[in-house]
Amino acid sequence: MKNTLRQSMAWLHNWAGLLAGWILFAMFLTGTASYFRPEISAWMRPELAQVTDADQAILKALDHLARHQPDATQWTVMAPDPRGAGVSVFWQHPRAEGEGRRRGRFGSATLDPATGDVTQARETRGGEFFYRFHFQLQLPHPWGRWLAGVCAMLMLAAIISGVITHKRIFADFFTFRPRKGQRSWLDAHNVTAVLALPFHVMITYTGLVTLMLMYMPWGIMANYKDADSYFAESFRDPPAVEATGTRADMVDFAPLLRQARDLYGGARIGRITVSHPGDAAAQVEISPHGATGLSYRHTPVVFAATDGRLITTPVPHDPAFLTGSVMVGLHMGLFAGPVLRWLYFIAGLAGSAMVGTGLVLWAVKRRTPMPASGRLPFGQRLVEILNIGTLTGLPAGMAAFFLANRLIPTGLEGRADMEVAATFWVWGLFHLFALVRPAKRAWIEGFAVAGLLFLILPLVNLFTSPRHLGISLPAGDWFMVSFDCAFWAIGFSLLLIARTLQKRPAAPVRKARSQPATLSAEAAE
Repeated sequence: MKNTLRQSMAWLHNWAGLLAGWILFAMFLTGTASYFRPEISAWMRPELAQVTDADQAILKALDHLARHQPDATQWTVMAPDPRGAGVSVFWQHPRAEGEGRRRGRFGSATLDPATGDVTQARETRGGEFFYRFHFQLQLPHPWGRWLAGVCAMLMLAAIISGVITHKRIFADFFTFRPRKGQRSWLDAHNVTAVLALPFHVMITYTGLVTLMLMYMPWGIMANYKDADSYFAESFRDPPAVEATGTRADMVDFAPLLRQARDLYGGARIGRITVSHPGDAAAQVEISPHGATGLSYRHTPVVFAATDGRLITTPVPHDPAFLTGSVMVGLHMGLFAGPVLRWLYFIAGLAGSAMVGTGLVLWAVKRRTPMPASGRLPFGQRLVEILNIGTLTGLPAGMAAFFLANRLIPTGLEGRADMEVAATFWVWGLFHLFALVRPAKRAWIEGFAVAGLLFLILPLVNLFTSPRHLGISLPAGDWFMVSFDCAFWAIGFSLLLIARTLQKRPAAPVRKARSQPATLSAEAAE
């Protein structure tokens, strides 16, 4: 630590940002992509038609379950998202004899919204991969979430210490000096940090709140006998019912959907769960989509499935639960319309750039050779390799994820895992590439390769998809057209970065100093 508060905050800002920087960059970039999770999932299954009538798709899905899973103890239909494609259904069968305490056998399928039949669409994780990765980091539960939480805490510390350190924070927002080496990286870091500072604070803090029960379980442990008691009281879900063993016909579900929508003020239906279908005690739980207002969670409406009788209406939550639910809703942004969703996306890109420029600035300010060999010390060289591998390799890995979706045969078993593996193989190869190439060449070539991968995506889609640009453009399929345009925009942006780096002279290697520099503008003066 240093002598003054601002020096201490600069030290904290430096090291909190560095230690968590590479993971934070990955969390920010994949989290930003997750704001278009339904659209990404729909693009990666071009065989599926987009939903035009949500209620009809739900009813066809329930009819499919009645015909193919009549003996299940529970059906669940995830209502189709207008931004996505396909209808997801799940079912649970009773526990078989000899299965011990297992809850039963589960199954799932994706249905065509137009016909209600099981689709032959390719297996893929779609946008769900980016969403899950950004807070689980592809690690076993719960270690990925714990690591993401630690990095988010360091991010919050870096934001607060950065604000304290920069006494000219708003003046720096209007300052950018291109082609000035270290100064340019510092200006870029300041601009991207201040541009969306409220968003950075909100998204970091609410991200921690989403997993607060894992990070701080002591309140529940002190006041409840077990976690189930807490969830039963907080979530206020209706109590489970037992089957009577008496068969009974179920009512038409269409009026129930309309009545539930009216009770929720016209909100879109999100999930339908039928407990003990075909039994005299069967019940139907209908919940609105999580995008209903800022709050992410809502209690379901419950009907008797045999006569359509309303059993429970939505129950208001207590203020503490609503506060947490609003925090989760703010983080996920499901309530956002197209304009606000794009603002979320742009602010997320600014956050990614903020972390990336901070990592580069750390390395640039400490680029000092060993006195005898003239080479970078091991620690600085390691940071440089990780910077190049992460900042150029992750975008390339994301492009590889999309390419694998089109190039891996559609009927191949385990292809969803292969798509994910392609992401990490390419990402890892970029780290090896940074290890063997000179730093400047690795930066230029890394961004160039990543840009080319995005540029060829529409071309690969042309030969491997039934909804390529040659068909989607004349048909007015603007959904698919927008993806091709987005891939080209990303590709040209990455090539522009590579071209800009190529024109710049190599960063000067300075003599070693006894005191390391800080990331703050004031400390550099």
